[in-house]
Amino acid sequence: MELIMKRIAKRKTYTIGKLYIDGEPFCDTLEPTWRDYANGAYKMKGKSAIPDGSYAVVISYSPKFQEWLPLLLGGPEFNRKWQGVRIHAGNSAKDTEGCILVGENREVGRVLDSRRTLARLMKRLAERPEGEAVRLRIES
Repeated sequence: MELIMKRIAKRKTYTIGKLYIDGEPFCDTLEPTWRDYANGAYKMKGKSAIPDGSYAVVISYSPKFQEWLPLLLGGPEFNRKWQGVRIHAGNSAKDTEGCILVGENREVGRVLDSRRTLARLMKRLAERPEGEAVRLRIES
C-alpha cells in the first residue's frame, strides 16, 4: 500500500498537506513547521516537520496514546532524530511534536474530525492484503 503526503501550505507555525492512499485522495494532514533541511535548516525538537522522503510504516502500540497507531521508520539518522514519529489524531500544531495529524482542513491552521479520520485510516490499513507492506512518501 502506498501513502503519499503532499505538503500544500507551509506556514510559520504549521504545515498542511493532503494524504493519498494508492493514488486516491483520503484526507488532510497537519504537521509542525516545515524546514528546508536540504539547504541547512535544523530540526527543532517537537517543532519541526519530518524531512521529505520515503518511509516504511508499521502499526505498533503507542504507550503514550495507549492505542495501536502507524509508526514511521527510516534509516539510522531518521530513527535517531525523529524517533517515535506516528500518524495520530489531533487538531492543531500544539497537538503534535513532529508527528502527522490526520483530519479535514476546514479551519485555518487546523484539522477537524481527526479521531474519525484516524479510525477510517486504521480500517483501510487493516483491510490491506495480509503481509502487504505500507510505505509513506512525503513531498513538499
